[in-house]
Amino acid sequence: MPSTKSYLDFILEQLSRLNEITYRQMMGEYIIYYRDKIIGGIYDNRFLVKPVKSAREKMPEAPLQLPYEGAKEMLLVDNVDNREFLTELILAMYAELPEMKKRK
Repeated sequence: MPSTKSYLDFILEQLSRLNEITYRQMMGEYIIYYRDKIIGGIYDNRFLVKPVKSAREKMPEAPLQLPYEGAKEMLLVDNVDNREFLTELILAMYAELPEMKKRK
């Protein structure tokens, strides 16, 4: 089931304290970027983030889930109603995320 635009809009609103949040639609789902680094995405109306150390520390009980068949597992963010938490989560994760590969 593809994610809805309304759920994307909700997550973007929750992350609005961060100035450089962008997204890209891909096959009915949404990849979320912060300052040109992939932080996670919206898959089947679930907000999933990369399982970097800081994300695991902030969400020790968060289950790992597959965004889609054949993908690497990601952490499910349950606390999407808490803007402050989401802002802190993304800021903590940023340094651990890999740089985007430059297209030739």
